[in-house]
Amino acid sequence: MTGEKILWLTESVEMPQLDFDRLGRWIEAVAKSHDRMVGDLNYQFCNDDHILEVNRQFLNHDYYTDIITFDRCRGRLLRGDMVISLDTVATNAEAVGSTYDQELLRVIIHGVLHLCGINDKGPGEREIMEANENAALELLKYEV
Repeated sequence: MTGEKILWLTESVEMPQLDFDRLGRWIEAVAKSHDRMVGDLNYQFCNDDHILEVNRQFLNHDYYTDIITFDRCRGRLLRGDMVISLDTVATNAEAVGSTYDQELLRVIIHGVLHLCGINDKGPGEREIMEANENAALELLKYEV
């Protein structure tokens, strides 16, 4: 690991109880599996009110979402800012019959996958993103 830095921040919510060292190793492994290197990544956990404000201000979207990813990558070096609404993560977990913790992990890696160049808005892209999320979640099982 060569100087990468992952910052975990909060805005109007409590910090989730996560093993951040383990998550860092996992993110590094996922990036490597996509021929990328981890640079500066900033995660900000927030509530629905804050993510709606970010969505309106930067994307002109007037709706809630689980994650917004701001890409600052340089070539193969992953750099970016991810804003995650813990409220929407909880709502989505319930809607899809998942646990909150599992859905949070999926969203955390979703942002990294966007930085790796995987999209989810066009025809067939959602299925590709889900397959990559599932593969990344499998990697976490082996990341100690």
